[in-house]
Amino acid sequence: MALDERQERLRAAAMRAAEGAEPAHDFLHVMRVVGNAERICAAEGADPSIAVTAALLHELFNHPKGHPASHLSGEVCAERALALLRAEGWDGAKAEAIAYAIRVHPFSRGIVPETLEAKVLQDADRLDSIGAIGIARLFASCAAMGRPFYEPADPFCAARPPDDKQWGVDHFHRKLLRIPDVLHTATARAMAAERMAFMEAYLLQLGREIGWQGRGE
Repeated sequence: MALDERQERLRAAAMRAAEGAEPAHDFLHVMRVVGNAERICAAEGADPSIAVTAALLHELFNHPKGHPASHLSGEVCAERALALLRAEGWDGAKAEAIAYAIRVHPFSRGIVPETLEAKVLQDADRLDSIGAIGIARLFASCAAMGRPFYEPADPFCAARPPDDKQWGVDHFHRKLLRIPDVLHTATARAMAAERMAFMEAYLLQLGREIGWQGRGE
C-alpha cells in the first residue's frame, strides 16, 4: 500500500515510538504486522485505511514486559493513536475504528473483535508471533527478561502446566501452539499453516539437541 503524505507522518510517529524498543516489539515488528494486514485485507475485503493504519500504530505505547499494568498497554496505545489521528485531521468515525482495533488486539485480553478490520489486526499481529520470526521474538524476550530457555527436567511440559513466566519454551505451549485456533480469517489460517509446521519441526530438533526423547505430543 503506497503511503500518502498523511500516512508517512503516521509512519514517522510509529518509528519514533519504537526507538529503543526491544527486538520483539521494535519497528521491524510493526512493519511485518503492516505487511500481514495488507495481505489479509486484500484477500478478505477489509478496509486497509483502518486495518493497515491500526497495524502501523499498534505499538505506539507498551509497558515493559513484566510491568503490573502491561495488560493495559493496548488501552494506552489506542488513546495515543486516537489523539494522533485527530491531530492529523482524520475522519472521526474512521479514527475511532482504528483505535478500537488497537484497543482489542492484545492476545492477553482474549477479546473477539466486532469488526472485520479489528479481526485483521489481531490476525496480522498473531501471525508475527509464530514461525521463524515468532521463535526469534520469543528468545529475544527471554534474553530481555533474563529467563532460561527451558526447564531442564521437563522442557516440553509433558507432565506439568506451562509457566512462561519462568521458562522460554513454555511459551510455545501456553500461547504459540494455540494461535491457529484463535485466528479469524481464512487467509490468516492459510498463512499460519507453514509457520506452525516449522515450529513443530523446531521443537523436535530442539528436543534432539538437548537430549530429550519425549516431546509430549
